Amino acid sequence: MGEHAGGAPGRGRQRGLPRRALLTGGLVGAAGVAGFAGRDRLSTWWWRYSGADSPRVEGEVDHPGAEWVPASSANYRRANRPRDYSIDRVVIHLPEATYDVTLRVFQDPAHGAATHYVVRSEDGHVAQLARELDVAYHAGHRGFNERSIGIEHEGWADRPEYLTDALYASSARLVAGICARHDIPVDREHIVGHNEVPEVIRICPGPHWDWDRYLDLVAEAGRSPEPTPTEGAP
Repeated sequence: MGEHAGGAPGRGRQRGLPRRALLTGGLVGAAGVAGFAGRDRLSTWWWRYSGADSPRVEGEVDHPGAEWVPASSANYRRANRPRDYSIDRVVIHLPEATYDVTLRVFQDPAHGAATHYVVRSEDGHVAQLARELDVAYHAGHRGFNERSIGIEHEGWADRPEYLTDALYASSARLVAGICARHDIPVDREHIVGHNEVPEVIRICPGPHWDWDRYLDLVAEAGRSPEPTPTEGAP
């Protein structure tokens, strides 16, 4: 799921490397990430010199009610989207892990990957790990990382009991807000599974993810006014 995966470019500016390992299967090799550090230095730091940097408030979240649980800075790239990269996709993930394990892995700098959000199965609680401004290393495809927002949903692709009503409803509200903020159409071309990212071999979110139900929930949530983003819950 990391940033530097090999794969055909999306609308992003450069090509990338193959996806992250399963959360339960190990960490991304530090040597592989380091090997591309020099090549990526300008894209990582250019915002400091472009005049495009946006003011940040520590603990501020983009989704109302989300808890700020920051990922390691090694697992995302600071940016100023949509000024530097347009955002036109949302990528749906399942981590093959519990909520708590997923957060811990994304806070590990050796992992090399993170999503913007993680949704808990039991009650739909949302953690935000990276600002939507920034490029999280979640898709295993550099172009898709730059153009999308990634959301993990606690659970396993072959365990449908994790796909609770609370998870679906909360995720739908989250995605409706993302689509409204970035003018993303609510359809299957723009809201995709990780398995649909070019040249990424994944099954998530898996055969039990109910796309028809989910898109209906997103569309319904989008008809309600979105509250103003606030600081993350403690």
